[in-house]
Amino acid sequence: MEMGDCAERERHLRWSRFRRAHQAVARRCHIRRRERQTTNASASLEVRIIPLPETVALNDESWERIQFLLPPQKPAKGRPAHDHRRVLQGILWIARTGAPWREVPPDFGPWETIHSRYHRWRKEGRWPRIVAALHATTPDEPT
Repeated sequence: MEMGDCAERERHLRWSRFRRAHQAVARRCHIRRRERQTTNASASLEVRIIPLPETVALNDESWERIQFLLPPQKPAKGRPAHDHRRVLQGILWIARTGAPWREVPPDFGPWETIHSRYHRWRKEGRWPRIVAALHATTPDEPT
């Protein structure tokens, strides 16, 4: 065997050992990622919007109470953003009626926008604060 052949064979063996080790690690990582995805997917499927049948349409007083809880509207450049108030009215319509997302009346905007904002606000922790602010009772006048 020539010297060049031995060096080439050694390089090939090192590459094979590296590749097998790398594939084993990649396989384990792939399995773990799949497990995480299935647990996250099943958790997200179970969560539905909390029914709020006692919630009425959003009026000016309740809007003033929750307006500061919402993120700032998107700036004017780029695609125009849908108004938070209309989207929130759509979310409350879903919570009040229990209808599927796709049946939101077009007056509130596209159902996809309403659905994504609800999930974004819920993920950020805004939605429970919005609901609490909507259902906060005003203090009674002293007698």
